[in-house]
Amino acid sequence: MHFADPLITGRLIRRYKRFLADVELDGGGTITAHCPNTGAMLGCDEPGSPVWLSRSDSPGRKYPHTWELVETRDGTLVGIHTGRTNGLVAEALANERIPELAGYDSVQREVRIVEMKSRLDFFLADGPGPSCYLEVKNVTAAVQEGVALFPDAVSVRAARHASDLAMLTRAGHRAVLLFCVQRGDVAEVRPADHIDPQYGRALRDAVAAGVEVCAYRCRVDPDQVVVSEPVRVALD
Repeated sequence: MHFADPLITGRLIRRYKRFLADVELDGGGTITAHCPNTGAMLGCDEPGSPVWLSRSDSPGRKYPHTWELVETRDGTLVGIHTGRTNGLVAEALANERIPELAGYDSVQREVRIVEMKSRLDFFLADGPGPSCYLEVKNVTAAVQEGVALFPDAVSVRAARHASDLAMLTRAGHRAVLLFCVQRGDVAEVRPADHIDPQYGRALRDAVAAGVEVCAYRCRVDPDQVVVSEPVRVALD
């Protein structure tokens, strides 16, 4: 995924009210930008961090700038825009960069599961195997020794999605949970049991029911974010 226009650089002053961030621009001046990440952003919102912003000229926007990337204390670039995650995965599916999900000719997005009153990110059909329900989760949380955690805040919605996928596999469908890691310094993803134990239980129950779980990290730079290599998912 290439950014349509060159990103604007600055330094983070503070992130607050979940959706707002004050930024000192490198070209001078201070602005308030939209923060498109509802999580705790552990390790990704330290004041003084270099950040990259996109800008929209849409007249209906209160804050024209959107926070896209941050450089962590150790120099890693992280994509913090959770709204771009499904687009990244859709691009990776189209280019068959995720072997576990390659070969499907039909890719539907935002699929509603009426009987469960739920909506999942993708439905893949017309492939070499059974049709597949796919849910994607964005990972940005702080890394220690190459290990990333999900979620970085309590997420009832994420636990519900894991349970929904388990119900689908019990009904005979293929279901996959994909962690999209928008940073390149990750070798392993683990459930953050100390933050959200309910999610950890729901994820393990889903795997026991037959849900497939995989994770891919991204190559992140100021020009683009691209799904690149697989990383381990550890549940023990």
